[in-house]
Amino acid sequence: MKLREIAHSRTGDKGNTSNISLIAYDPANYPLLAKHITAERVKAFFADIVQGEVVRYELPNIGALNFVMFQALGGGVTRTLALDIHGKSLSSALMNLEVKE
Repeated sequence: MKLREIAHSRTGDKGNTSNISLIAYDPANYPLLAKHITAERVKAFFADIVQGEVVRYELPNIGALNFVMFQALGGGVTRTLALDIHGKSLSSALMNLEVKE
């Protein structure tokens, strides 16, 4: 199944850092997110975009994961020549990630 079937996302950008949160629609799906959506997997998914470290923060009390991706915005949203590299675009792409049941 696609990640978007069990979670939604909120994002933020600051300088050259992007922040993507994944929030399970149903808290019962949080363990599935925690098991399959690792920092390494997110880093690999964005291998062509994210040049720095990806750090995952777990927020089980609200059924969410938060990924902070460093050197992810081509130098910064206002500095890059890439079109639409904002966190919202990155989170929309991430929602296509396959999650095994």
